[in-house]
Amino acid sequence: MDELLSRSIAQILPSKEEFARACASGKRLRIYIGADATGPQLHLGHATNFIWLEKMRRLGHETYILFGDFTAMIGDPTDKSAARVRLTQEQVEAHIATWKEQVAPILSFDDPVNPAHLVRNAEWLRKLSFAEVLDLASNFTVQQMLERDMFARRIEEKKPIYVHEFFYPLMQGYDSVHLDVDVELGGTDQTFNMLVGRTLQKKYRGKEKFVISTTLLTNPSTGKKLMSKSEGGYIALNDPPNDMYGKVMALPDATIMQMFLDCTFVPLAEIAALETGLHSGVNNPRDVKMRLAEEITAIYHGPERAAAARDYFVQTFQKKETPTDLPEVLVPPGAQLSDVLLAQGFVASKSDFKRLVSEGAITFCDGEVTDFNFVLDKEGVVRVGKRKFLRVVIS
Repeated sequence: MDELLSRSIAQILPSKEEFARACASGKRLRIYIGADATGPQLHLGHATNFIWLEKMRRLGHETYILFGDFTAMIGDPTDKSAARVRLTQEQVEAHIATWKEQVAPILSFDDPVNPAHLVRNAEWLRKLSFAEVLDLASNFTVQQMLERDMFARRIEEKKPIYVHEFFYPLMQGYDSVHLDVDVELGGTDQTFNMLVGRTLQKKYRGKEKFVISTTLLTNPSTGKKLMSKSEGGYIALNDPPNDMYGKVMALPDATIMQMFLDCTFVPLAEIAALETGLHSGVNNPRDVKMRLAEEITAIYHGPERAAAARDYFVQTFQKKETPTDLPEVLVPPGAQLSDVLLAQGFVASKSDFKRLVSEGAITFCDGEVTDFNFVLDKEGVVRVGKRKFLRVVIS
């Protein structure tokens, strides 16, 4: 319990002591975490909350993951300097299609005694009448909304604030009421929205709701988020093993200990020993980071594939050898490299291919590709970035 009250925890409201008493009372708490379907991938920033939730599930508490299919169509204004682009129902459905599979390695949905539950808030938010929405809105003032940092910044910068953006925290707050939860879990950037739910829970249910905010993964040198879908830099829960392992190894050394704390199940005592070894010089940061990369990859792909990813990394990056077990593609003579890489999913678009070429990130037979219209006239190995290899065979 000491670990649950401290590890990855930034704040517990109304207090850590009251939450500890609730846990010690023997009451089965109903806990939820929500995530909006704003993209097709969840990332390690989400995993911090899923791991904490799984620990509470193992203690017998009732746990829910809410996929925000309705709220995603509004868009959370938190930390945004402009209104989010509103998503269509079709986009949301495409984004959410594999989310359960991405979360399943952490949370058990199949436990015969106490499975985690998966819910989507369109089920109840679509049914609210206009009168009910007005009643929700009557609990808060415009001044309360405008006190939020991002709205204050927009006013200062003379950028528009749309009325529908005020409804986002109301919708998230109503999720707590509908699910009748005792606890809501979220990152520190969600504290305002979670407190709205606490206010509504008191009004509609006459009960307290604990708000638990978890630490965000940040780079201590820059203060920026390590995992951000909007900014494009993140390690996805469904990244292939080699990519996941390599992306962890690419993280700044200063982030190693926080990643151990927030993204793994490694016991605190073991993490403390690793940190002591780093500070004393006994442990090499590279070796500790390799342990981290293997721990994280094993959660989502299993120990065997994690070990294979480690061996791949050592061979490819430490020994600078070309891997022997490469995917192969048969191409006709004269095929354009851009077309081949696009068809194989190695680049996202022709524009992506051109960007990578401009950055010197594509090689063929160990020679840098500089021509956007590069033609394949012989067999060889293509390398895209640091981690992607493809063997070209002329048919």
